[in-house]
Amino acid sequence: MANDTFYTAIDIGNSKVCTVIATVGPEGELKVLGTGVALSQGIQKGQVENVEEAQQAVKASLDEAQHFLGKGVSWAYVGITGNYVSCINTSGSVNKSADDEPLSSQEMERLIQSSYPEVTPGKEVLHVIPISYVVDGLTAVRNPIGLHAGQVRVDSHVVLGEMSALKNIIKAVERCNVKVNSLVLQPLAAGEAVLTQAERELGAVLVDIGGGTTDIAIFRGGNPWYISVIPAGGQQITRDLSAALGVPYHQAEEIKMRWGNAMPEAVPATDEVILPSFQGAPQRTLKRRALCQPVHDRLAEIFKLVLQKIRHAGLRRIPPGGLVITGGTAEIPGIIELAKKITLAPARIAHPAGIFGLPAELRKPSFSTSVGLLLWGIKHQGEQRTYRNGERTLWGSRLFGRRRKGMVALGQR
Repeated sequence: MANDTFYTAIDIGNSKVCTVIATVGPEGELKVLGTGVALSQGIQKGQVENVEEAQQAVKASLDEAQHFLGKGVSWAYVGITGNYVSCINTSGSVNKSADDEPLSSQEMERLIQSSYPEVTPGKEVLHVIPISYVVDGLTAVRNPIGLHAGQVRVDSHVVLGEMSALKNIIKAVERCNVKVNSLVLQPLAAGEAVLTQAERELGAVLVDIGGGTTDIAIFRGGNPWYISVIPAGGQQITRDLSAALGVPYHQAEEIKMRWGNAMPEAVPATDEVILPSFQGAPQRTLKRRALCQPVHDRLAEIFKLVLQKIRHAGLRRIPPGGLVITGGTAEIPGIIELAKKITLAPARIAHPAGIFGLPAELRKPSFSTSVGLLLWGIKHQGEQRTYRNGERTLWGSRLFGRRRKGMVALGQR
């Protein structure tokens, strides 16, 4: 194992920080060597509000994962999300003589660089993702390399982040003596782990309902096309329950996971729940349907906001692939039925699947981003990013549309 390359993913969420360390076996299988989960602190809606507390959470997660490995790691891929992230679609073009040599990979990188947006002060480019190409008027070309052409245009999806928020995340990680190899937008990472190729091609809406945010990524033609973040998630459901039932947050969280249902009418009318005593008050008995109502109301609001985001993206209907729902909150019973009722579209619960060698304990919706970060790092191995505000440190086509040899087994579905 001395010559193995270790891939480390750190998923910094609002409810937990999860670290997964893995390597790739000789048959392309994923070998998870260590995992660590710590209670998140110092994070609100994806942003670091207390660097010291966030650092402690990251360190606790790292220490647990490295304990299984028996040694420390030096770099990691770090997942991020929050309202400090924004996305735009851009385009760029190049002209050349059709009699010239066919398009080379170097020319394609220059083409993608031409779609790089002007970055305003305080902003940083996180991802530049080629969506499609137009070659001499021929649209929807996937890969123009090797073609003779007079004019080539690329349409790209660009992810931007606020530099101050990014610096705080980097600081919290690098104070733990781990270099941030790359910051990866969490819905892009989750998509690596849970979306099938058919869903990417047909078009689908990935809905990752985490603790403090709900991440939305619309995929079309095999690529991400629109990304947005809703500042509401599972923690808001728990707070609603805490207020409605008059119990502490930690008790409301336990009640939500044990008795909650997104569809109260699906619960037998006779079901009752005994609420624990609090501050000397006696135990109470409550109809389970009444307990489930705040869960229904908040999730219904989230799915209505998802619909608004889809319309804001310019779509009149949800793509044929439907909703692919993941994240820890996706484990609440009845959530699929509610999603279908509100959106009038097909929906499924998604967890990491079809990944050779993935242990059973990571095949849960709550680990979709963590596993996706590993896949992202393996797929984009060798790439590093230096975050400098306003400078064009472009990733380009090297990161997209190409899978390394020996890695195919990891993500085939």
